Amino acid sequence: MQRLWPPALLLCLLLCCSLSGSHANRVYVHPFYLFAADNVSCVTLQSQTAKPLETLPVAPLDNEVLTPDSRDLSDQDGQRQNITQRTAVLAELLNSLGLRMYQALSTKQRGNNTLLSPVNTYGSLVTFYLGASMKTASSYQLLLGLNRDTDREDCVSLVDGHKVLKTLQSIDSLVDDGPKDEISTQVWAFTRRDARLSEDFIRGTQDFSNMSFIRGVDFSVPQEAEELVNSFVEKTSDGKVKSVFKDLSSSTNLLFISSFSFKGNWRTAFQPERTSLQEFHVDETTTVMAPLMTHTGHYHYLNDKARQCTVVKLPLSKRSYMFLVLPHEGANLHDLEAKLRTDVISGWHQNLKEGLLELSLPKFSLSSVTDLRGLLTDMAAEIETKLMGSQAEFNRLSTTKPFAIDKAFNKVLFEMSEEGAEPQNKNQEAGVPLKLSINRPFFFSITEGDSNAILMLGKITNPTL
Repeated sequence: MQRLWPPALLLCLLLCCSLSGSHANRVYVHPFYLFAADNVSCVTLQSQTAKPLETLPVAPLDNEVLTPDSRDLSDQDGQRQNITQRTAVLAELLNSLGLRMYQALSTKQRGNNTLLSPVNTYGSLVTFYLGASMKTASSYQLLLGLNRDTDREDCVSLVDGHKVLKTLQSIDSLVDDGPKDEISTQVWAFTRRDARLSEDFIRGTQDFSNMSFIRGVDFSVPQEAEELVNSFVEKTSDGKVKSVFKDLSSSTNLLFISSFSFKGNWRTAFQPERTSLQEFHVDETTTVMAPLMTHTGHYHYLNDKARQCTVVKLPLSKRSYMFLVLPHEGANLHDLEAKLRTDVISGWHQNLKEGLLELSLPKFSLSSVTDLRGLLTDMAAEIETKLMGSQAEFNRLSTTKPFAIDKAFNKVLFEMSEEGAEPQNKNQEAGVPLKLSINRPFFFSITEGDSNAILMLGKITNPTL
């Protein structure tokens, strides 16, 4: 049977090459060994949990009790060794998988605005990995790029999922130094009322989130459970996450949702007095009027003739930035997205040139809800089957057997304003600026600058929606 993901050795070589380009003096370490569990050994795929499963009771859902789960703060600064190297390596892994996932999602939503957070999807999958049986864990590690190449086909060497999740959290925390940028992650998990959940899984939900809510629910009357769960999520998300769960069953084992929110400001403000309604060309026959912000200043940009697009880098906080990618007139955005890979984006970054631009950009904010099982199916049906579907086993998630993850969603919210973190230069920029109007469908990414981890990927086909 043909494999539906790149061979592990090829991934290893690609990572080695890509990392050596940006970190020439760094000794390459395979991702597995950076995140390996202590005293690692190859465990047979048929093996049950090597040690007794440590579980915790789950508090019953009460819409009058909205406090997040308590967490152990003593370990917040733990596992800092090799953190810089870990963030760089993990960024390569989540960027590569995030781009694959985004391409599958964008293809499904071809004519619509699209938004995906690679750090959020990656974190969700690693959290599920903590509860997976050995065979299912092996499939997760292969997709996540964390498998050890030397393992036999009948066994798996496990990584420490908590190291991975805490590295994700450290990437998020790097962004928070911006004067006005805000980034936050919340996780909710709802399990059947009589179930006890793995301590590993519960701790995992806390490792990459700012707040987590684990609750037990009586699913015997599905419609009442649906209303109760959705109401709780809406209240604890300050109204940002609404009516996610539908068509629940009395046999439900676990519902999961994580929310990733980025609210930021530009490094340098757009001029509010220059914002005006202008035409945005949705397609060859459809035009809408949208508010376009304008700013004249020095930007790093690139005209990529080979891929028929213009790329502009816009600084956000001290450590994050946005890439805007505008197809040339007559070029197709979907064709451009199909070519997106980590080496392409890295090449853009290396070849940017600074110049004076008069840049006009639509005001936009986005939110999306992605069904993780649906997304994995869109990538390849075999992936969903092995990771969350009929072949997936979660023996390390609960003492209740069998136990399944029935529904899993990622909510992503993105918002930017005209304002800037730094005072605007009132002096007229010298020279004649190149005019660039982002007035047709475009692609964008939000990246953390130290690790180059992609926080968000998206496209705008219609800024008025």
